[in-house]
Amino acid sequence: MKKNRILVSIVGIVVILALTLTGCGQKTTTTKEKYPTKPLNMIIAFSAGGSSDIQARIMQKYWNKYVPEQPWVFNYTTGAGGAIGFGAIAKAQPDGYTLGGVNTPHMIIQPMGQGAEFKIDDFQYIAQVVNDPQVLAVHKDSQFKTWQEAIDFAKANPKKLKVGIVGTYTGHHMMLLDLQAKTGIDVTQVVYKGAADQNAAILGKEIDLMVGNVNDVMRSTDNMRILGVAAEKRSEFLPDVPTLKETGLDMVSDIRRAFVVPKATDAEKVKFLRDTFKKIQDDPEYLADMKKAGQPTDYMSGEDFDKYVHDQEAINKALLVKFNLMK
Repeated sequence: MKKNRILVSIVGIVVILALTLTGCGQKTTTTKEKYPTKPLNMIIAFSAGGSSDIQARIMQKYWNKYVPEQPWVFNYTTGAGGAIGFGAIAKAQPDGYTLGGVNTPHMIIQPMGQGAEFKIDDFQYIAQVVNDPQVLAVHKDSQFKTWQEAIDFAKANPKKLKVGIVGTYTGHHMMLLDLQAKTGIDVTQVVYKGAADQNAAILGKEIDLMVGNVNDVMRSTDNMRILGVAAEKRSEFLPDVPTLKETGLDMVSDIRRAFVVPKATDAEKVKFLRDTFKKIQDDPEYLADMKKAGQPTDYMSGEDFDKYVHDQEAINKALLVKFNLMK
């Protein structure tokens, strides 16, 4: 009898312990880290005051509206057509506190052609925010009234047409290569460090033709003649200028700006950033500020932009191979 009572007591203790442990297990929850809890480091791969910086500063204004507790701290990491800054983003601690702006096609072709220390798979893509079409432009007094006249001159005079671009392994460079591939012309390529230098060169008649961006030329139309916009439709900033397609040259070329974080960044933090950037893109005041600054807004989600970047890789690689520019 005594043995039975002892056995029952032991069983009872085991049951109580089991229930207690089960109860503890039910009450245990994982506490999510509040994010963000400190300022974010924003890496800009181009000089302060340039188009990329201006756009990011506009976005910062609206980030502060939706995430007022934690501002951005700007870090200008320039050089090599953006490659140094892009690499700095890729190598940053993936803790959600470093993000940065990237440009295409620069970030796509630099690893292939320049041996840049990053790959397109080194990032999580937050959003595309700008699609800035490229143009062909000449001085207002140029002998060339159309792009066709410039091409005809180049065909008749190999290497005589001087064409200005900003950087190599950049969007300007790729558009010039595409133009050469589609028309068979052979030109003298003149490389400038920035759009301001390039604009000064065309206005000073140092070059005959330039590849530029809508944002870089739209305020200089009194002194330049824009021969065509390399886009599917006319730009709202240059509504009277036809697309190259309209006038017979099948060419679409643009520079897109987006924001990214290092690849290993936590998925919840990536989602927070994507959601916040979408709120900003939907804000009418943000859109008005972008238009005032001449920034051609074109939102694309992080997931869609990731696919776009990978689709463009093969297209750009083919051009680099054609002109023996792959490393």
